[in-house]
Amino acid sequence: MAIPKKGSRLITVDGTIFRWRVRRKPTYCQGNSWGPMTFSVELADAPGRVLLASLPCSRPDAWLGERTIAIRPALVTATVRMALGHGWGPRQAGNAFDLALTDSDLTELMNGQPPAYDVPFMRG
Repeated sequence: MAIPKKGSRLITVDGTIFRWRVRRKPTYCQGNSWGPMTFSVELADAPGRVLLASLPCSRPDAWLGERTIAIRPALVTATVRMALGHGWGPRQAGNAFDLALTDSDLTELMNGQPPAYDVPFMRG
């Protein structure tokens, strides 16, 4: 499985170039805040195993007001390093490598800073 080049961004982690992408539109479950915010990462220059990272929050464009987080390059870099440490082999063939991050994982990845969640204003 490969990540579409359109809408993806390149990032260099420890000298290796990766391509990462957030799905353009939420799935029905993500739109209802039933599913987590996800992003995918793969090597930019060769096919291989894709990393699918799930965050413990909703997408910013979810239809229901839940806590959200913006995915920034620093978070992607830290997630790639964590996935490599957990056995992700981006040059290997195979199914996607699922990495479900928790709140404590996010705090650790952001150098001890708790994640800056955004809770959208709900009209009532």
